[in-house]
Amino acid sequence: MRGRLRQFKPSQFLLFVVLNATLALAQSSATPEQRTNRYLESVRHSAPLALAFLREMPKGGDLHNHLGGAIYAEDLIDFAAQDKLCFDHASSGLLPGPCDESCGGSAAKPAAECGYHDPGLYNTMIDAWSMRNWERGRESGHDHFFATFFKFDLATRNHMGEATALAMERAAADNLRYLELMHTVGGMQSAQLGAKLGWNSDFATMREKLLSGGLKDAVAAARIELDKEGVNIQQRLACGTPSALPACDVTVRYLYQVLRGLPPEQVFAQMLTGFELASADSRVVGLNLVMPEDWYVPMRDFNLHMRMLDYLHGIYPKVHISLHAGELAMGLVPPEGLSFHIRHSIELGHAERIGHGVAVMDEHNALDLLREMAERKVLVEICLTSNDVILGVKGNQHPLPVYLRYNVPVALATDDEGVSRSDMTHEYLRAAETYNLSYVDLKHMARQSLEHSFLPGASLWTDSEQTRTVTACASDHVASSTQSAGCNKFLDANEKARMQWKLEADFAAFEKKF
Repeated sequence: MRGRLRQFKPSQFLLFVVLNATLALAQSSATPEQRTNRYLESVRHSAPLALAFLREMPKGGDLHNHLGGAIYAEDLIDFAAQDKLCFDHASSGLLPGPCDESCGGSAAKPAAECGYHDPGLYNTMIDAWSMRNWERGRESGHDHFFATFFKFDLATRNHMGEATALAMERAAADNLRYLELMHTVGGMQSAQLGAKLGWNSDFATMREKLLSGGLKDAVAAARIELDKEGVNIQQRLACGTPSALPACDVTVRYLYQVLRGLPPEQVFAQMLTGFELASADSRVVGLNLVMPEDWYVPMRDFNLHMRMLDYLHGIYPKVHISLHAGELAMGLVPPEGLSFHIRHSIELGHAERIGHGVAVMDEHNALDLLREMAERKVLVEICLTSNDVILGVKGNQHPLPVYLRYNVPVALATDDEGVSRSDMTHEYLRAAETYNLSYVDLKHMARQSLEHSFLPGASLWTDSEQTRTVTACASDHVASSTQSAGCNKFLDANEKARMQWKLEADFAAFEKKF
């Protein structure tokens, strides 16, 4: 070192000292957020290091997560084996027993548990029930993806509590604090009641007929089912015991899942069940319509479904609504089918959040719609991996940068992480790599996920940029183990703010590492 210093002229040495002092001062004066942001920039082009960083980053909530599709195929095989189900080679789906006695290659209907001893069968089931090893061209990603649910459906029916616990474990590993899981609680009971009572285009008459004809019993049965699933979750995760898993700290709420591909009388019955259930049970915070948006019945009945929602929203105005809309791409449906679903979901269906929103630029007056979404603060649940594998929309074809440009709130989501073979960390990695998003950008999305969650109570924030906390907590620091009496009172009374406060504490702890 002395030899090197002798090579410096006095003026050069002075400049060297000043530059180093300036850099040290800049580093010491940087906020924890700025230092963390700089670290992500330094590893941005190293996917392994960026992945490690994003794995540990707090991510808030996952607002678009189908419980049935959240489970990896390996766990579905376990469920099928426990229920003595059979794998049908002809359809790649599951069938009730009895199965073929042999597990050999000649068996057309071997027991699912045969896969434990037959690697070929085991891999066949995983590939059939997920996007693993799917090849573009042989079968569309769209068709393969949606076909998986019919193939493994029998495996999930008796294991929704275990499935929820698995989703919670994966969320905890991804440093998520909150899940809103789409779940058709109670199965098809209310849909069957709708089929039995028949269709009536007078919504008020239809509603009264359902309520007096047994729908209240379906709601009660759904609540009992949630009770049983809750016990299963507690047992699997050992919550409330010294052996409790980290997943016990993940808060779960449900969105009642309406199957919009069914006949109108069944869709209305399920919608009514969702509104009634969310009004009666705090574990259910809203509803959503599911099944492929491009299928014949959802396309044919789209406006009818919006009118149903408009009517029921008038009766149950406090029940939250999030809707799949714009999960479409050019060529999948005629151009006119791309032009109104997002707008009508917001203006007629009263959607507070939009799932996917990929086709937003194909809507009539798209830029006006974007401004309306920003003004109304309608959040878009962005599912990058799903949009790629199902629709083939990715990179600069995806509207995420457009939503950001027009200040439409967005949050990353997994959609069906088990089927897609992804997780929330990889959604964050994909967003950071593809769209050059900074740590500050990703942090804002995580905050938005809780801001636009359907958790009850007031927000911690007084502004949309989440820079100012409410007056009651303005003088409190999230890293402190104690809060003022006023802040404690506010947090105790508002679950949403309480969850947001925990996220801020998570960010403070995370940013201390950099």
